[in-house]
Amino acid sequence: MSTVANTTYQSSQTKTALITGGGSGIGEAICRKLGQEGLRVIVADLDMAAATRVASELPNARPLHIDVGSEESVAAATAGIDGLDILVNNAGVGMVGSIAETETAEFERVMRVNVNSVFYVTRSFLPKLLAARGSIINIASVAGLVGIKRRFAYCASKGAVVAMTRQLAVEYPRELRVNCICPGTIDSPFVAGYLAKYHAGEEEKVRAELNDRQPVGRLGHPSEVAALVRYLCSPEADFMHGAALALDGGWTAA
Repeated sequence: MSTVANTTYQSSQTKTALITGGGSGIGEAICRKLGQEGLRVIVADLDMAAATRVASELPNARPLHIDVGSEESVAAATAGIDGLDILVNNAGVGMVGSIAETETAEFERVMRVNVNSVFYVTRSFLPKLLAARGSIINIASVAGLVGIKRRFAYCASKGAVVAMTRQLAVEYPRELRVNCICPGTIDSPFVAGYLAKYHAGEEEKVRAELNDRQPVGRLGHPSEVAALVRYLCSPEADFMHGAALALDGGWTAA
């Protein structure tokens, strides 16, 4: 039997994981899951109050203020961290609009937060991750795998995240493990914000439509994304590298 197969999560308490956008939604669920597994968790978020709240409820965690769309902020955050084993690039924003409806400033904002952030954060932490033969998990979207109407900027940004994942995997095939999760519609503050912004006054009606749109008949849960992150950064997933995994209730299969 191989040594990889014999490896367990027993040394997880010595590992450090940083999750961007860790103060709410999917990011918070990831922080909680990894914290429960005994990892040291760095809850990185622009909202320091939210990051502090999450970190205070975990056994071995600390908050970190970071603006992932700012190269300077990322560099400052990196300087305060000695070592890193796991990086989860989770922070992101959405936008509704076709190419004709998308203003330049809106497009640039989506790309800065969803794409530039992965570049800034990964590049900044790369030496620490290489030293640890670390694991990177990028949170993309099914919008990076298929076209979705009126999601021009969002599809473009998440497609870039998938492409960056694959490029990093071939660039560092033995030095790192890099994988990507492509969630479908997850019941989170992200979706709540979408409903409030674009469907004010009819949130419950549109929420029911979102549930019906999923082949399994419901939205996903943040905990389900977190469980997949836990697997991807564990020794059990040592042979998984460069994968883009749909977690979408059958959406991309339909």
